[in-house]
Amino acid sequence: MFDLDRWQEIFSSIRSNVLRTVLSGFTVALGLFIFIVLFGIGKGLQNAFSEGFSGDAKNLITITTGKTTLAYKGLQSDRTVTLNNDDYDFLINADKKNVGASSPRYNASLMVKYGKESGTYQIHGAEPGEQIIENRKMIDGRYITPRDLEGKQNVAVIGRMVQRDLIKNGSPVGKELDINGTMFKVVGVFSDDGGDWDERHITVPITTLQQMKKGSDTVNIAYISYSDKLTPQEAIKYGDELKDKLKSRKNVSPDDENGVRVWNNAKNMNDTFMFMAVLTAIVGFIGLGTLLAGIIGISNIMVYIVKERTKEIGVRKAIGAKPSGIVGLIVQESVVITVVSGLVGVGIGVLTLNLIGNSLEEFFIKNPSVGWGSIIMAFIALIFSGLIAGFVPAYRASKIKPIEALRTE
Repeated sequence: MFDLDRWQEIFSSIRSNVLRTVLSGFTVALGLFIFIVLFGIGKGLQNAFSEGFSGDAKNLITITTGKTTLAYKGLQSDRTVTLNNDDYDFLINADKKNVGASSPRYNASLMVKYGKESGTYQIHGAEPGEQIIENRKMIDGRYITPRDLEGKQNVAVIGRMVQRDLIKNGSPVGKELDINGTMFKVVGVFSDDGGDWDERHITVPITTLQQMKKGSDTVNIAYISYSDKLTPQEAIKYGDELKDKLKSRKNVSPDDENGVRVWNNAKNMNDTFMFMAVLTAIVGFIGLGTLLAGIIGISNIMVYIVKERTKEIGVRKAIGAKPSGIVGLIVQESVVITVVSGLVGVGIGVLTLNLIGNSLEEFFIKNPSVGWGSIIMAFIALIFSGLIAGFVPAYRASKIKPIEALRTE
C-alpha cells in the first residue's frame, strides 16, 4: 500500500492512459452525482410536506357543521346544524383518554382601534388549548388562562402583525384595545409559523366573546388533538367515532357529509407517510441503479485495462513478479481512480444542491440536501465495488502463464 515504486507505476499508467482513466472515473463520478442530487430532491420533497403540517398541531381533528343535504328522522333537508358549548363538552368527554389539547372557537370579524389607528381583524373566542393547537409562540406576555375564561375577563392576546399595525412602538402588554366598543387589555403577543395572515388574529376568552354576542353559546369550530399514543389508524377510527356520535346527537343522517364535517390530520398524515414511503423507494431504486451503473462501468473498464496489460503482466511474471503483487497493483489503481472520481462526484453533487437551494419551492421542493451518512455509505459502497472490479480481472490475469500472456495479441 505504501510502496513508493508501486505508486509511481500507478501514476505513470494513469498519465499514459488519460482518456481511459477519465472514462473509467466518469462513470463513478456520474453515479455518485446522480445519487446525491436524486436523494437531495427527495429530501426536499419531504421537507415541503413536513412544513405543510407545521403550521398547526399535527395530531388535530377539526369539527364544523353546515346545512344538511338529507332529510332524517322527520327533519327536512337544508337544515342548519349549529354547534354550542354543550356539544363541545360532549365531544371532548366522549373518550377523554384519547384527547390531548383542545379548544372551541367562536369567530367574529370586528373593528379594532388603538389611538388613531384602526382596522378590522378576526377575533377568536377560544380556550388556552388554542395556543398548542395553533402552534403559537409567545414573544411577549402570556396566553389566556382558565381564570380568564371563568371570570369572562376582557383580555386579549394579539398576533405580531396586529402589534405592528396598531401599537407599533414599545411593548403592547398592559395597553388597551377598543374591540367593537369594548375595551380589552392586551396580555400577550404571539408569533405563528402560518405567516402574516395568522399573525393578524386576536384571541380573547370564548366566554367573553359569547357574552358580547348577547349571551350566545355558539361554537363555530371544535378543535380536538388526539393522544400521541394513537397510531394513525387508531386516530382515524377515533375521528370517525366522534363524527358518528355528533351526527347522532344533532339528528344528522349517517350518509350526510355536509351537516357535520370532520377533518382529521391522521388521514392526511397516513396518506403522506404512504406517499413518502413510495417516493423514498423510487428515489432509492433509481439512486442504487445509478450506483450500480457506475460499478458495472468501472468493472467493464477494469476488464479492458487488464486485457490491454496482459503482455505486461506476462513480462512481470517472467522476471519473477508474484501474483499477489500483480493483483495488488491493479486493485490499487482501480481504488485510486474510484476514490478520486467519487470525491469529484460528491463535490459536484453537493455544490449542485447548494446552488438549487430554495429555488424549486414552487415545485414543492424545499431545501434539498443529503445527509453525510448517506453520502459516506454510498462512497464506501463504490470503493468496495472498485476493489472487486479490480480484483476479479486482476486475479484471473495473475493465473495466466507467462508464455501464454506473451503470445496474447
